[in-house]
Amino acid sequence: MNAAQSLAGRRKLSQAELDMIVTAHEKFVTGKQGGKRASLRFMNLSGLDLSFRNLTDADLSASILDGCRMVRAKLDRASLFGCDLRKADLRQASLQRADLRGACLRGANLSQADLTQADFREGQIAIPHPRKGLDTVKHEVRNGEVDEVNFSGATLDGSQFTGVSAFKADFSDCSLRGAKLSGANLKEANLVGAILDNADVKGANLEGANLQGAVMSGVDTSTARVHGAHMTGALTTSTPEAVNKARELYARCLANQQWCQTGGKEGAAARLDGEDLRPIGDRLKGLRLTAMSAKGACFVGMDLSGAQLQGANLQNADLRAANLRGADLRGAKLTGANLTKADLRQAFLSPLPLGPERKTVGSLAAARLRYAMLQTADLSEAVLDGADLRGADFTGARIAKASFRDCDVGQAQGLEFGVG
Repeated sequence: MNAAQSLAGRRKLSQAELDMIVTAHEKFVTGKQGGKRASLRFMNLSGLDLSFRNLTDADLSASILDGCRMVRAKLDRASLFGCDLRKADLRQASLQRADLRGACLRGANLSQADLTQADFREGQIAIPHPRKGLDTVKHEVRNGEVDEVNFSGATLDGSQFTGVSAFKADFSDCSLRGAKLSGANLKEANLVGAILDNADVKGANLEGANLQGAVMSGVDTSTARVHGAHMTGALTTSTPEAVNKARELYARCLANQQWCQTGGKEGAAARLDGEDLRPIGDRLKGLRLTAMSAKGACFVGMDLSGAQLQGANLQNADLRAANLRGADLRGAKLTGANLTKADLRQAFLSPLPLGPERKTVGSLAAARLRYAMLQTADLSEAVLDGADLRGADFTGARIAKASFRDCDVGQAQGLEFGVG
């Protein structure tokens, strides 16, 4: 498809015209007077700015959006069917259940975007006649194309990539749980640290792909092409031994709760160092696990929301994509822990009082907090020296007297020093 063909029959909008249409659409979405759903089909919007705008349910089918700036735009359930989104800037955009069938996103930036259940499969594209425009349209089946797209830190759970070309795409630290990747071309793709639990990769081309440290529980690669793929450190399904041990480990956790409830008269602090706790499922939610030791343990994707983890030793633990929302981690040791894409919203990581004049501060030194959610968490006096904060969101978090030595704070969001 040449440039003349792609632009034929498409009306070029100015930024002012686009802003008017989007403002009316935002009124439509929120039910305000004077609202009108945006119909932006077959338009040429190349290079325009839609950042921070709400285009939920908008129809942008077959439009040219190459080089568009769409940072944090809301495009949930929008139709981007057959769109040209080459080199578009969609960082942190929300595209839940968006229709991207047959769209070309080559070289686009979708870092940290939410693409839950988005559809990238092939679509039948209408190509207007170069001279007669929309009066004469020929149809062409085109595969979705995401070659060299930056999806780092994005959420792609349940997304549809069947048959899609994603050559050299960057899926590092992505969440692709339950994604349909059958027959997709992921040759030389970067999937380092990606969470692929129960993803379907039947017949996919993973040749030369980098899957180091990826979470591949429930992933069957037997029919995928994996020649030259790097899988060192990939985390696969729990072993039968770990599954068999789950009951015993859960009993230790319950004994820890009993130890807390009886002031140490019954039960004992749990020792779970190096254990794979994933087979326990969501049974640790809200449990009293004060002072437990789980150094180097695996909690990937587990629900620990509301758990009492005061003074717990979680050094070097793998807590990727774990739900720690509202957990009490006062005085906990999380030194060197991997908390990539973990949910720590409203969690308490402030000091744990041990008596008059004595307290233990929470430590996240050298922890990996990439794309972690720390909104409204209490990190007062916490030590984050040397932590990896790329893409972490601290909006509304309390960070009074917290230490950020040797951190690149510019890579995090919402860090307001001198506040809280």
